[in-house]
Amino acid sequence: MTAYETMSFHLETERLILRPWAESDAAEFTALLSERDKGTFTVERTRTGIVELLAATEETGIALLPIQRRAEGDFIGYCGLIIGRATLDEPEIAYELFRHAHGRGYATEAAAAVVEAAAATGRKRLWSTVGTWNAPSLRVLEKLDFERDHLSMEENGEVVWLTRPLP
Repeated sequence: MTAYETMSFHLETERLILRPWAESDAAEFTALLSERDKGTFTVERTRTGIVELLAATEETGIALLPIQRRAEGDFIGYCGLIIGRATLDEPEIAYELFRHAHGRGYATEAAAAVVEAAAATGRKRLWSTVGTWNAPSLRVLEKLDFERDHLSMEENGEVVWLTRPLP
């Protein structure tokens, strides 16, 4: 395990609830992944992915969490901490929303709650990596005081690495 506190796996904001994954999320998670237009996702494959996410959460003490809108109760995406291209000591914040949920501040609201939860674990810094083409995601991170650190070239194009110190 790590020297850090376990991240809170249930976060609430004014409009959102972030909570642990359930098998019942598989169909909606599959629909979200399919919106990317990068491969074919099946509910069974997504169920396996959920089991893997839950196992990683148990092992690392950090989590990627589904996002539900409070009023509607619907699944609109996910947000949380992952090792990704970073480390367990300085994890990455990651988020993705259905297109119909874009432009309403949900990503910023969810990510702000995750940043707060990350700080509560005792970590000192977070990372995020975003394709240079993804201006909306870069705006979310800038609103949360992430600063550009460097660029890298990957098979899918140029990636911006951003970092944010935690209190």
